[in-house]
Amino acid sequence: MEAVLDELYTTPPSDFVARRETLAAAAKTDSRVDDARLIHAARRPTLAAWAANLLLHYQPDESRQFLELGRALREAYHSLDAAGLKELSAQRRRVVAALSQQAAQHALDAGHRLSEPARQDLEATLRAVLADPQAADQWAGGRLATALTPPSEFRPATAPAAQRPGTRSRPAPPPAAQSSKDELAEQRRARQKQLTQAQEAAEAAAQRLREEHARRADADAELQRARDRTEQARRQMSALEEQLQQAREEFQQAENEQQKAEEHSQTAADALAQAEQEARDTAQHIRRMTN
Repeated sequence: MEAVLDELYTTPPSDFVARRETLAAAAKTDSRVDDARLIHAARRPTLAAWAANLLLHYQPDESRQFLELGRALREAYHSLDAAGLKELSAQRRRVVAALSQQAAQHALDAGHRLSEPARQDLEATLRAVLADPQAADQWAGGRLATALTPPSEFRPATAPAAQRPGTRSRPAPPPAAQSSKDELAEQRRARQKQLTQAQEAAEAAAQRLREEHARRADADAELQRARDRTEQARRQMSALEEQLQQAREEFQQAENEQQKAEEHSQTAADALAQAEQEARDTAQHIRRMTN
């Protein structure tokens, strides 16, 4: 069933319902009533959700690294200062843009070009995966039916204890000034470490996506060269076929002319033989008359 549902949610939305009914009917025929009911309950995904599912299906390694990046960013977010948050946002935009382009290409390869609204929904889904652990879990299942909405800020994996609106938690005052300095220094070191890890993870993900773009560009270029060679060979073959056809026609014409010439030659030979015979007969007649 897992494989069946995975296949279903990577089926283009335009073919989803027909494929779902086929799979459900097959399960029902095999007396797997519960499976048939589960298949039939599957919701057709939007184009954006389908593209996100394709990304997870066709690029599992990059998708796993993207999920790991989201965990690192969520851990680092709540301890960053303004400069760190700005850098984090820039890195997130770069990674999301690169990965959404990959997903859009997979959709195009499957025969569907994503519209601008669908691209925006796709990027919103990827931002949600980075920022929200629940959204990350939904996407990791590979069966999104609708686009995900990113939260206003990163959410930790475990929500903090409930607080009254408008209040913020404050650390308990340290027993001594030296303890306070040590704690602040430790917090700064931990925050810097988290930021460094998040930055390294973001740059690594961006680098992998750049490499994937480069490999895809090389493959596309090689494909285009192969298409050009095929088209050139086709044109050459077409020209050779035309030359062959012309040669066949010229050969047929030459054969006809040769046949006519042979007929004329035979007619002339017959006429010559007849004239020679008439000449001999005339000469013989003259000799008889003069004797």
